[in-house]
Parts: sequence; C-alpha cells; structure tokens
Amino acid sequence: MKRGVWYKTKEIVDKGTDWILKEIVTSGLRGRGGAGFPSGMKWGFMNKPSDGREIMRHDPHTLLEGCLVAGRAMGARAAYIYIRGEFYNEASQLNVAVKEAYDAGLIGKNACGTGYDFDIYVHQGKQGKPRLKPPFPADVGVFGCPTTVANVETVAVAPSALGTAAITVMNKDADVVRCIARLMHFYKHESCGQCTPCREGTGWMNVMTHRFVEGNGQPEEIDMLWEISKQIEGHTICALGDGAAWPVQGLIRHFRPEIEARMAQFNQKKLKA
Repeated sequence: MKRGVWYKTKEIVDKGTDWILKEIVTSGLRGRGGAGFPSGMKWGFMNKPSDGREIMRHDPHTLLEGCLVAGRAMGARAAYIYIRGEFYNEASQLNVAVKEAYDAGLIGKNACGTGYDFDIYVHQGKQGKPRLKPPFPADVGVFGCPTTVANVETVAVAPSALGTAAITVMNKDADVVRCIARLMHFYKHESCGQCTPCREGTGWMNVMTHRFVEGNGQPEEIDMLWEISKQIEGHTICALGDGAAWPVQGLIRHFRPEIEARMAQFNQKKLKA
C-alpha cells in the first residue's frame, strides 16, 4: 500500500464497466504474454448482457488489485490465477497475499466496500498448453463458463499505469549474434512442445545460432536458418512460434555480413590447423 497498490481502488471499481473499459482501450494496453492483443478489446468480449512471475513473487498485490478491476470491467465474479507447478515460491507468496486481501476486505464479499463480490483462487498445475479454437473462451471457457485468459503482467498494470512498451538497448560492444542465440535458447526452453514446427524448429534454430556465434557453419546455412524460421512463423497455435522466428529473421536481415565474416574467419582457421 505504501507503494501505491490498492490506492483509490474503490473509486476505480465504482466508476463501472464502461469507464474502466474505455480507460484500458485509451491506454493502448496490450497483452504482455507475447501475442500483444489489445486488452481493452479482450476484456470487452466478456462484457455481455445477462444473456505473469516476478510480479507474483515480489509484488502480488498489484496482480490482485488488477484482477478486481478487470473483473469489474467484465462483470466477472471470480479470477483463477494459474501457476505452473514448479513455481513454488511464486504460489506461496501469492497465496499469502490473497489471504491478506481477504482479511482486509479488499476482495471477497463487498470487495473494497463497493458492494461488488469478487473471489480470487490460486491454482497450481502442469504446463499450460494452448488449444485450437473454437470454442471462443469468452463463450465457453473454464468450467464451461465465459472466461477471459490474460497474462499476469497485463492484469497487474491495469490500475492508475502506462500502456505496454518494450525495448532492449545494447551498445556496440554487444555481440549481436550471441544475443540472438541466447534468445533462441529461451524460446526453445519455453516451447510447450505441442506444435511440431515450434517444438522442432526452436531446437534447430538454437543449435544453429549457437554455432554461428563462433562462425561454425557454411554461408548456405544462413538461408536454411531463414527457411526454418519461415516454416515456424504462422504455423503454430499460439504466438510463441512467431516470437521465436522474428529475432532470427531480424538477425539475418540486418547482420548477415557479420555472420558470413565469422564463417570465413572460422574456416580459415580450420584450414591453417
């Protein structure tokens, strides 16, 4: 609370569905899970007539406050926060925060004294896997009820915050090939393995880019890497595949001479040896 969490939450909730949705749309907030879908539009899907880890670990009340605001915007009565089973510390911290919020009357019956009832449940489970549509979650989701699925960070920044933006700044001393290779390691690790292009392709791109760091490869492999990225892009259920393909494409598009120069240098050393 000293950092501003739960500040004027009652006033936000009391402003009602239309005002909250309008503010979220105006802010330009987009989903931070990777797809970048406009959050105001997504939340609006739920508003029908009667017919993410660091935050959870270090600042869980921002998420709980965001859940209440999002729930009011959508006319929902409960939020289920799903946490992968291996994130034990995050789940523990979040459960403590949920109890604190209930004890303080911030959530539950008459949340924040608004007359609005809203419950929050923490659920630990196995690795989440996306599914093909239909059904549309806003029509049929959890327990067969209308559901909105959103990234934790998106929800956490919804009360009195800026919109979504991301940028990584590196100086000229940074090894751009190594940086992209590190990204490929991340995407390989995060792939759930459900879609073949992503499951296999991220592994191939990880191996190839790490070889390219030291120049271990042939120039024709650069085009092979490009082709692999294109076979992943647009061929997966969720957007993680696209997210994995784009850094590789950017590397090849803007830094191909750097990759080729390393390959030439590496092959010269091999010949001398």
